[in-house]
Formats: sequence, C-alpha cells, structure tokens
Amino acid sequence: MTLAVFLAVFLCQELVSLVAGGVAMQSLFVLTTPVTHNPWTVVTSVYAHSGVSHLVANAVALAVVGILLERQTTPARFHAFFVVAGALSGLAEVWLAPLVGAVLGGAGQVSVLGGSGAVFALAGYLLTSNRLTDRVVGTIQLSPRLQLAAFAAIAVVVTLATARPQVALVAHFTGLLLGLVAGRVHVLRPRQKGAQPEPA
Repeated sequence: MTLAVFLAVFLCQELVSLVAGGVAMQSLFVLTTPVTHNPWTVVTSVYAHSGVSHLVANAVALAVVGILLERQTTPARFHAFFVVAGALSGLAEVWLAPLVGAVLGGAGQVSVLGGSGAVFALAGYLLTSNRLTDRVVGTIQLSPRLQLAAFAAIAVVVTLATARPQVALVAHFTGLLLGLVAGRVHVLRPRQKGAQPEPA
C-alpha cells in the first residue's frame, strides 16, 4: 500500500508541476522551514520524490524491508510508524542540518523530500526486533542510556557509510535511530487480546 502511495503522490507532483509550476509543487510537497508556512508538507514530503531515480531507489528499499515487517504487524501500525518516523526524520533534517552545516562551514536553509528517513527507520526496526538480536542483547546487561548510546553510534556509522552528495544525512540518522529504539521495544508488535504489556 505504501508503494502505491509513493506512486500516486509522485504522479500528483508531476501533474501539479506541469499545471501550476515548480513553486506550487514545492509548497505542496517539499518540507522546509519555517514549517508553519506549509505544515502539510511534514506528511506529504515523506511520500514525495525529486525524480524517477529517487522514487525507484526508495521504492526498492521499502519493498525489501517493508515486506518483512508488514507480516509482523497490522497495516495501520505499519503505516503509522512509517509516517511518524518519516515526518520526524524530515523535521530533524530541516531543523538540525543547518546547525550541523554551520559547524562544518556550510550554512543555509535546508529542504527535504522523500521516504528514506522512514525506510531507514524500518531497517533499524528489523535489526533490533528480531529473535537473534533479542537473544544477543538479552545476554548483555546494558542500561537504557548505554543502549541508546550504542544505537546512536550504529546510526552514525551506517549514515556515514551510506553518505552521498545531496542526501539527507540527518534524516537518515534520525530514522535509523528511531527504528533501532522502536525495534527494541517492539512498537509494531500487535498486542494479543487479554495479554499483559511486556516490560521494556
């Protein structure tokens, strides 16, 4: 279903760009600051893409990790997690990337679109929610703070390993970190009727 939304939004982008021009397309689909000017882009930017190659790359990545997770949860939980993780990743990119850029010698306003932050969140979720990880991490006694620090270190390494020009690195880091944490607490696992909540 999410792949269908990707395609539908991309077709809408093309239509809006053709009929109303690039400025209208940007105001409807591109997340940028101040967010209050076009607040709907917090969601629409998660499904929008800059071109066919961007769409295909995210669609393939989503198909690979999404198909594994969709079977473990309900459609509503899967989609809600995807949207929330994508929105938070996009917000982190537009709010924090300029600060990181200023420290590293760059500056300026940042705009973002695409579902890669959400896809990274799904990948992170898969990494920490499986039985093997449960067994390995269960044998290592780490405080929640140390686990979070370890997840942040993993997210930094993976983000830098996948870095390329014009890639939303802060969004990728944020999405992966959210997914790693969410996977440890199994937020996508549907509750059994009458079952007691699991301790985190």
